[in-house]
Amino acid sequence: MEAYEKLCGDLGHDPADVALGWLLSRPGVTAPIIGPRTADQLDRSLGALTVDLAEATLARLDELFPPVGDGGPGPEAWAW
Repeated sequence: MEAYEKLCGDLGHDPADVALGWLLSRPGVTAPIIGPRTADQLDRSLGALTVDLAEATLARLDELFPPVGDGGPGPEAWAW
């Protein structure tokens, strides 16, 4: 998580926005379910739409959170 938070800081985006931006960049993901309870939470989630992830950043995210099949079966693949 520390590496992920550092990456987000380097990008200048909130970790939640990067996570949603990453999901939106994934093939086959058309509508991540964010589940806000309040209008404020929904408004904060809109920041993900401003996140532009370069190929190098996407590759780093895949290193930190290996896709199932590339790093072992989940959730073990994501254990730090």
